[in-house]
Amino acid sequence: MNNRRDFLKTSALTAGAFALPSSLSALTAGSAAGTPPIRFVFIRKSNGIRPNELALPTFSDAEKALDAKRQPMEVDLDKHELPEWLRPLNKHKANLSILQGLSCKMSENGHWSYSSVMGAYKSGRNSLSGIKRATIDFELAKLSPSPFEHVELSLTGNYSTFRTGIVSGYSAPAPHQRNYCYADPQTAYNELFKSVINPSAVDSDNAMLAFLQGEENFKAGKLLGYEKLKLSNHISSIEAIRARNKKLEKMSDAIAKHLPKIDPVHADGGLNASTPEKQKAMTDILVAALVTGLTNVVTYTIDELSTPIKGLQGNEGDHISIHELGHSGGYSGISADTIREKIRVGHMEQVATIVERLKATPEGSGKGSMFDSTVVMYFPENGEGHHSHGTEAPFITLAGDYCKLDMSGRYIRLPYHGTEGHKTIGNWYTTLLNAYGNPIKHYGDFDLEMSRKKLAQVGAIKQLMA
Repeated sequence: MNNRRDFLKTSALTAGAFALPSSLSALTAGSAAGTPPIRFVFIRKSNGIRPNELALPTFSDAEKALDAKRQPMEVDLDKHELPEWLRPLNKHKANLSILQGLSCKMSENGHWSYSSVMGAYKSGRNSLSGIKRATIDFELAKLSPSPFEHVELSLTGNYSTFRTGIVSGYSAPAPHQRNYCYADPQTAYNELFKSVINPSAVDSDNAMLAFLQGEENFKAGKLLGYEKLKLSNHISSIEAIRARNKKLEKMSDAIAKHLPKIDPVHADGGLNASTPEKQKAMTDILVAALVTGLTNVVTYTIDELSTPIKGLQGNEGDHISIHELGHSGGYSGISADTIREKIRVGHMEQVATIVERLKATPEGSGKGSMFDSTVVMYFPENGEGHHSHGTEAPFITLAGDYCKLDMSGRYIRLPYHGTEGHKTIGNWYTTLLNAYGNPIKHYGDFDLEMSRKKLAQVGAIKQLMA
């Protein structure tokens, strides 16, 4: 396997990969210092994670009592067994943390969170006007610049058919703006690795973008106020894509060494691909995007309530609705809880694959790997249940040795919602930003109940800071 440090020397990244001007100096400085960028992978799931599903089966009686009463506690994972569905991560317990007790009541709860769970705000039902700020993944991407800045993938649908192509995403680059995402593996492959697999399409893109930029500049001269601001953002995006394409052309030889292989079943949007096949292909693309340096931040919606579940082991002939599972509906004589667990096991197998492949990719001058500088987070987009109230929003985190968090190898339960010392997802996101270079005082909206009780809720979670 090629050492990624040597790979980067042959690519355009050593000269400073594309980023907006405000980020370019940070990228150049990081490259000059030889410091690998920190990478973040956000994996969103639907239907909640019920707190008892994360409880360790080997808790002592005293620990069981504390956990059941939602009292703060902390135990070492190496002294316990993981819940069965988390056991694909057994080899990575030293990097694993299970974080319980966070809340997300300031975001959208219930069935869907849309952009809000990543931005810690109420957004309304999928409305642009409700997007108050750039989501946490975009804020972290500013700290680790890359050609694509941020990549969003999703496996969502309309209960019977997966979405395909390039569609609206759930992350947000700025207020009142929604990101785009790649909704099927073939589209993600074609677009991310276009500079290698279809360089003539890049030339075509540049020609089209030049035309669009001329058109939009003409219109911008005739618009005022908010509409002009929206259009100027569009023009900036066109300029960014053109600049990025030039960088990718220079990187094409190096990218070619790390192209993922996409099974023919994914052609034409993968209409005949099973859900596990789609998840595996998206994992391959996600890892390749990180290894090639196309991005340092990926957000992946591995499922949502409308995602069709097809070809699940043991239920191969069933067309499973995640929403129906949330209402205790089973299939083929198998209970909803059993199927929900099988779905989570499949998710964990993909998380384990991401970790293992990054651990197998050398980086740095010693015996380090890409995983050393990576944080992978798996979490329910809507909190603790199918009909969530947002009182608990657990995070499963795997972090490498160079990551600036003090939580690996532990099960951590924070004080419960509305009590002294409780922390929200806003505190968690502030922790990530502060740890990696953004000194923001607090990211996200405040919790109303915490405010009414005059309980402190500003800033990072100090006990998790290295």
